[in-house]
Amino acid sequence: MPSSHLVQVSRLGFGCGGLSGIWNAPVPHEAGCLLIKRAFEKGITFFDTSDAYGHDHDNEIMIGKALKDLPREQIQLATKFGFAVEEGQVAIKGTPEHVRKCCEGSLKRLGIDYIDLYYQHRVDTTVPIEDTVGELKKLVEEGKIKYIGLSEASIDTIKRAHAIHPITAVQMEYSLWTREIEDELIPLCRELGIGIVAYSPLGHGFFGGKAIVESLPVESLLNTHPRFTGENLEKNKVIYQKVVDLAAKHGCTAPQLALAWVLHQGDDVIPIPGTRKAENLENNIGSVAIKLSQDEMREICEAVTMNEVSGEREFEMLAKYSWRYADTPPR
Repeated sequence: MPSSHLVQVSRLGFGCGGLSGIWNAPVPHEAGCLLIKRAFEKGITFFDTSDAYGHDHDNEIMIGKALKDLPREQIQLATKFGFAVEEGQVAIKGTPEHVRKCCEGSLKRLGIDYIDLYYQHRVDTTVPIEDTVGELKKLVEEGKIKYIGLSEASIDTIKRAHAIHPITAVQMEYSLWTREIEDELIPLCRELGIGIVAYSPLGHGFFGGKAIVESLPVESLLNTHPRFTGENLEKNKVIYQKVVDLAAKHGCTAPQLALAWVLHQGDDVIPIPGTRKAENLENNIGSVAIKLSQDEMREICEAVTMNEVSGEREFEMLAKYSWRYADTPPR
């Protein structure tokens, strides 16, 4: 992410959320810490978590344990705030008071003095973004966070937020089967000098064969994800096979090709695949070495067109579970 207000991170990040359930069964803290340490030893220094991952902030607590055995100055740690439980339902909350409360809680759970990149996980449309970012700006001035990020934000929100304080990164779902951000959001971020962090760059493991060659865990929320169920899944299996065939031509695995495609979108695009398995971690890291020409990139895009993808993406699915939902990012 080359810019004066952007944190320098490893070419590939690590999404930690999957270690604490939702999409997979949670792993014991000891196993999760070992995987995080292994990722660091392999050159990954950018780790992404949230106060919403896992029961009772489990993910941040796990990451905090792992950090105790790693050199803090070599780690770029991102976490997020923005959810709250009100009246027994999930709400999006972006008040200045909530921002500060969440930051203090994350610092304590993680056992650190500062957060490298602090995201608003979802944008609360009932609170002016100027108020939310204004409080984040104060946290930067106090040294509690270094950089500010937004996740799943609209074009208008990004512009307004950036006018209050430089936004370092916008985190969006981006992969071969989720490309809505290409038309407007990526060009805007490049115009403003904002990095793009691509979450779910393997389509929640779809391009690794999840639900195709590997069954879904019973407790996984993917069992209700539109793209992983029923007729949609049957249609999407055709896309998966196309990627498998293309990967064979390149002498790599399907997830490596899918990640390489994201990596080739630009040095300002940082994918953060997550995994619970050491072998998948090694496989993901191998994607960084894959080189694709413009013609090869075009061939991949033509093989996986957006009008072939069947089912809604994650944002639309999870929005149905929220009481007061958020911004309207690209669709």
